[in-house]
Amino acid sequence: MRILSWNIQWGRGADGRVDLARTIAAIRAAGGFDLICLQEVACNFEGLPGGAVGDEVMALAAAFPDHAAVFGAALDVPGGRGGRALFGNLLLSRLPVGQVFRHMLPAPADASAPSMQRVCVEAVVMAAGGPIRVLTTHLEYYSQRQRRAQIAALRGLQAEAAGQAAAPAPAKGSNSSFAAWPRPASAIVCGDFNCEPGSDEHASMQAPIGAEVPAWRDAWMVCRPGVPHPPSVGLHGADWPERAFCCDFFFVSADLAPRVRAVEVLADTPASDHQPVVLELLD
Repeated sequence: MRILSWNIQWGRGADGRVDLARTIAAIRAAGGFDLICLQEVACNFEGLPGGAVGDEVMALAAAFPDHAAVFGAALDVPGGRGGRALFGNLLLSRLPVGQVFRHMLPAPADASAPSMQRVCVEAVVMAAGGPIRVLTTHLEYYSQRQRRAQIAALRGLQAEAAGQAAAPAPAKGSNSSFAAWPRPASAIVCGDFNCEPGSDEHASMQAPIGAEVPAWRDAWMVCRPGVPHPPSVGLHGADWPERAFCCDFFFVSADLAPRVRAVEVLADTPASDHQPVVLELLD
């Protein structure tokens, strides 16, 4: 299974120009993917640098017609030209998709820093070795208090799923809305975590969750122990940050760690202020 995660900055490249066709071309050039997880996807959202007034979800879904599209809007506000303005995460899956969840992440009050609502999109996909939960998210940048709460929420989602997998609720045959759908503990979460390797948040994400819960593990550290994470931002002359570092990660549940085959940051493309990250998982 091959998965791409990328904060596409609504198609805005390191040159400051919005060109979603360039984004799509970069994904295609990177090879075929079973899942494509994108952050900062916009629809009808005026005021973003470079502009983003089209329906990017529709455009990306059309560009990859053999993938099912699952979008979760973190922001859903009135659009400047009417309708709704949406901003969030998009998951495209070539694998069959079962149950889907859209988790609004916590945002405890923090008057010291600007912030926006954040979301985690979760889909259960039917992989060759059985169902796996795939989650894509984008955590708060400015407020560490909110980012820590969001890390705790991702850990809570893992505990919840593990509990449900161990003790599934019975179905109710007379009502299909109570049908029993698989939600395994085996999972992958990816995205822009807005923290660096070795930070408190990075360490907290990987701390033990519970005796019967497979904890999150940084897939890069599983695959390349002792090798520093390569930078995923700060390349190609983008207007931020002032230095290159890594803030885009794949975490896998501990039971999937032996199946991690490769993790790679695709450093060549300037089609965003972030770089794509690719995970390969053995069936």
